[in-house]
Amino acid sequence: MASTTATQQPIVTAKSGKMKRILLITVGIIVLLGAGGAGAYYYFLQKPPVGAVKKAAPAAPPVFFPLESMTVNLQSDDAMHYLRIGLTLKLPDQKAQAALTERMPEVRSHILMLLSAKRPDDLAGIDGKRELAKELLETVQKTGGAPGDPAQVQEVLFTEFVVQ
Repeated sequence: MASTTATQQPIVTAKSGKMKRILLITVGIIVLLGAGGAGAYYYFLQKPPVGAVKKAAPAAPPVFFPLESMTVNLQSDDAMHYLRIGLTLKLPDQKAQAALTERMPEVRSHILMLLSAKRPDDLAGIDGKRELAKELLETVQKTGGAPGDPAQVQEVLFTEFVVQ
C-alpha cells in the first residue's frame, strides 16, 4: 500500500479572516456605544447628591401699607395753597407693618410737618415729586422705627397728589 506522507494542513479561506475582523469591529463598536451611553446617563440623568446646591426660595411679596389721605397748607406769599396727598408705603413683610402701625401718630405728625414747610414751586415737576418721595422715605424710616433701628420701608408711593 502506498501511503502518502503529506502533511495535511487545514485550508484557510480568506472569508474566515474577514469575518473575524468584522466581528471584532462590531464588538468594539458595541462596547464603545455602551460606555458612551453609560457616561451620558451619569452626566445628564443622575440626581445631585443630597447636600448639593438647592434652589433659593422665592422672595416673599412686599406688603403695601396705605396711609390715610392728608391735606396741608403750603408756604406761599401770594395766595393760599394747599396740598392733598395720599401715600402708600412699600414694606418687606407684615412684621414691619405692625411695627410701623404702633408709631403711626408720630409718623403722620412728622410727615405733616415736612409737607407744610414746602412751597408749591418745590412740588412742581417730576423732580420735585421725586425729591419729596426721598424726604418722606427718610422721615418715615427715622420716626417709624425705634431709636437706632430705622423702620424697614422700601419705598414711598404717591396714590394721590393735588396742589391747589
